[in-house]
Amino acid sequence: MNWLLVIAGAAVGAPVRYLTDRAVQSRHDSVFPWGTFVVNTSGSLVLGTLTGAALAGAVSSHVQLLLGTGLCGALTTYSTFSYETLRLAEDGARAYAAGNALLSVAAGLGAAFAGVTLGTRLWG
Repeated sequence: MNWLLVIAGAAVGAPVRYLTDRAVQSRHDSVFPWGTFVVNTSGSLVLGTLTGAALAGAVSSHVQLLLGTGLCGALTTYSTFSYETLRLAEDGARAYAAGNALLSVAAGLGAAFAGVTLGTRLWG
């Protein structure tokens, strides 16, 4: 049963990631990977909120598997973040590569912490 929850969440998260990435990136005339930045930051916020709700005892392990492991696991993408950062550096856009690395990590951590705070306040 648990694996079905993960698959169901991932079946939603993966297309949402792809469609969001394409929609965001098409609106920016920049080599900076804004689409990946948005999905990773959004996923960090969702996972942080879910974690805060779990800490408050408001969500079951099934919801955690569905939304945390499945949805957020497929929505966020460390491999694409790494690849895009490497490609920026290899293509000579080192400032963009460094900015992507620093901004993505800072925004992801900030979103996760904000999500935990939000989750515990809403359901705590």
